[in-house]
Amino acid sequence: MASEDKENGLYTITPSQQAFCSCCGAVITSVLVTPLDVVKVRLQVQSNPSLKGKSFLDSDGLTDHVYLYENGNGKTWRKTPGRFNGMMDAFVKITQREGMKSLWSGLPPSLAVSVPTTVIYFTCYDQLRDAIISKFGEDNGYISLTAGGIARLCSATIISPVEMVRTTMQSRRLSYKKLYACIRTSVAQNGWLSLWKGWGPTVLRDVPFSALYWCNYEYFKRALCKKSGIHEPTILITFSSGAAAGSIAATLTLPFDVVKTHKQTELWHFISHSSQKSSSVWEIMKRIVAEHGFTGLFTGIIPRLTKIAPACAIMISTYEYGKSFFRKLNKNKDMKNH
Repeated sequence: MASEDKENGLYTITPSQQAFCSCCGAVITSVLVTPLDVVKVRLQVQSNPSLKGKSFLDSDGLTDHVYLYENGNGKTWRKTPGRFNGMMDAFVKITQREGMKSLWSGLPPSLAVSVPTTVIYFTCYDQLRDAIISKFGEDNGYISLTAGGIARLCSATIISPVEMVRTTMQSRRLSYKKLYACIRTSVAQNGWLSLWKGWGPTVLRDVPFSALYWCNYEYFKRALCKKSGIHEPTILITFSSGAAAGSIAATLTLPFDVVKTHKQTELWHFISHSSQKSSSVWEIMKRIVAEHGFTGLFTGIIPRLTKIAPACAIMISTYEYGKSFFRKLNKNKDMKNH
């Protein structure tokens, strides 16, 4: 692979350089798209049939149902001020009720998720893809599809507990103290495996998403590079290829994203309903369809696409730009050594 890259005027980069590029991309992307992720999660939680009519320790500001509050005088009851009617309505109401900062709810755990996940994921993908290509030859689509799926499976499994915490924080406004108390209660009642709640639907969503994303991204990138007559893609090519590939993958895997959010937010049922058993992926799907029809499986399609397209474009552009920078740096070092 290294010799092939040099013939094309490209130089390989080290895994540590790949990790640095992916880390920078993860930080930039997380800061820019977290508000869109918060809105998407809020809309999906609002449509969760199992949350209706339940009592909680704090308001999530989502529905017209009665919620249970804790204050200095004990428990009080009140009604929340209405539902979100779409993406823009959610942005406005969240900002009015909770302040602008709430749009970045869960940013610290989001960074705690995205940085190590992205480093593992992107580095693993590049290493796997290069290894498979060196053994079987040029990428025909199946190689990037396989490498993307395996890389995401590894990263999702490692980071699943932190991802669960991030989704929980975004689904409602609460302090780190309350979050810690909730997690401690869940572990005490259901064991450490409860921290991997949502791993199944996460894998069902992320593995095919990644496989589809990388397959389409590599195809679009090669096609645009060939049309432009260049070997190394420009920022415009990586940006547009990433946005298109991400949009296609996001649409096809959205039902599993909805299920993942529902399953992870079920954590709050165990606080006041300790005997309740966690629902399976298919049970949640059937419940959503029964309550909202098949369109319920595509709740949050607009905010998800609005988030995924720019997120994929920003992430891959930053990553490819960083790789291009290090290739030139390695090339200059190589020329000096010779």
